[in-house]
Amino acid sequence: RADLDAQDLSSADIEVDAVNGDLSIHLEANAGEGFSVNTIEATKVIDDFTVTPRYDLNTEEADVVIAYSSGDTSVEVTASKDAQSVKLSQQVDDDNRITPTLASNGDISVEWERSLGDDSSLSTTFKPNDSIDVEWKDSAWTANVNMPIDGTDITGANVSIKREVNF
Repeated sequence: RADLDAQDLSSADIEVDAVNGDLSIHLEANAGEGFSVNTIEATKVIDDFTVTPRYDLNTEEADVVIAYSSGDTSVEVTASKDAQSVKLSQQVDDDNRITPTLASNGDISVEWERSLGDDSSLSTTFKPNDSIDVEWKDSAWTANVNMPIDGTDITGANVSIKREVNF
């Protein structure tokens, strides 16, 4: 896949995906006067485990994502040299999923996703002393609300609405 700016055809953003059974490679690059690879990641699936090492060539930062899923529960650990996080996801019933995330820097978030049926869902993410984010998907429509919070004050809410149009 390549993205081109119609006003400036001198460069292109390129994404390459290669899949061979339980192994996949994803590469993001730029092409223009030269060709440069920005990020690369590989994903290997082993039974209920998924291992994804990632490397950003621009920042020289690397991390690994290790995920495990069994039944209605999944666990994801993301670790780099400087930061780590653990995400635990539980499908509570057919329509509700809750996902708390803990990070090594002390950040905490809780996401709740509710299926509304017919390709519709409502997701809310709460980050204490940071923000409340709400995403409402209704078929081809998506509404996003971001509300920064400071203690008990909600200030400067941002709202966006978009519709996906396929030709």
